[in-house]
Amino acid sequence: MTALCRIAFASGRNWPVKAAAPVALAVLVPCLMLCPAAEQPQGGAPDQSDALARAQALTGAGKNDEAIGLLKPLAAQRPEQPGVEAALGKAYYQKKSLPDAIRHLEVAIQQKPGDDESTQLLGLSYYLLGRATQAIPLLEKVQARLPRPDPAASYVLGSIYLQTREFDKARAAFAVMFSVPTGSAQAHLVLGQMMMHQNLEDQAAPELKQALTMDPQLPMAHFLLGEAYLYRSGIEEALDEFQAEIRLNPVSWLAYWRMGDAYSRLERWDDAERALKQSIWLDKTFTGPYVLLGKVELKKGDAPLAAGFLERALKMDPNNSSAHYMLGEAYKKLGRTADADHEFTLAQSLKQSEETRPAAP
Repeated sequence: MTALCRIAFASGRNWPVKAAAPVALAVLVPCLMLCPAAEQPQGGAPDQSDALARAQALTGAGKNDEAIGLLKPLAAQRPEQPGVEAALGKAYYQKKSLPDAIRHLEVAIQQKPGDDESTQLLGLSYYLLGRATQAIPLLEKVQARLPRPDPAASYVLGSIYLQTREFDKARAAFAVMFSVPTGSAQAHLVLGQMMMHQNLEDQAAPELKQALTMDPQLPMAHFLLGEAYLYRSGIEEALDEFQAEIRLNPVSWLAYWRMGDAYSRLERWDDAERALKQSIWLDKTFTGPYVLLGKVELKKGDAPLAAGFLERALKMDPNNSSAHYMLGEAYKKLGRTADADHEFTLAQSLKQSEETRPAAP
């Protein structure tokens, strides 16, 4: 209470009742308005907007359980409060609790049909639970509304279109994902690459040829077309494409590596050795050429050199079952029987683990 208020209260005690009333009102009302807030009664409800903001910050920091702990009481007290169901759905999505995420995201979209983030997360949740038919319209809606949708949503939508053989739609989705024009050579190149990821090499080849028709100098197009031919055992055609890629880009270590693979399939060991060494000279950090060189040197009868390449490969990739097996072969030829048996056992164990490992979504 301010000094003025205290004086008014103290002096008012000595006034006659009739005289005190009008004077007290005149003095005390302004005094009450001036009294500090700390002296006024407390007890208002907690600021729910602040709690929602704190929960959203926790979700952004990956602290999903803490965010959910804040949000659930808010949803119970005021289920209609904008943003609470959306925040709960996002937190559950991030912690991979997809049925819970779907339950809250569905409510969030009912409350706010234009909530693009919730729409996108709901579509992704449906897809991850194998409910692609429900995912498609939601992800399509986001693609149409947002100038730059989440790349994950574009990837999922494009992958679904590949599965349903809607290739033009898949190309459009991947074009959005990589920010290239839908009808461009780059879009055909991207679609060809994505087709190969899903073992659609026969469908990838026409896309890659179309990309090269539109832009004969397009980087990586010859390389990927060579990959498609190699998967289909068109080894001579693959070599032509790898050589064309190298003419465009003489430091394409990937093209030299796959060229070495193609030569090894033709049992042209010297050509394979040269191409694989060129790949290593350009990039020493990739295991593929070292493993193939181990195979080539074994075929050429140089077990010590083969062992050296394979040991180098396994330092970079200790779980490569093929490298362990070939290193066992090299040690066997060198008379290192115990080491050979150890490598064969490791190779068999790793191979079994690969066969039983669940496929990636």
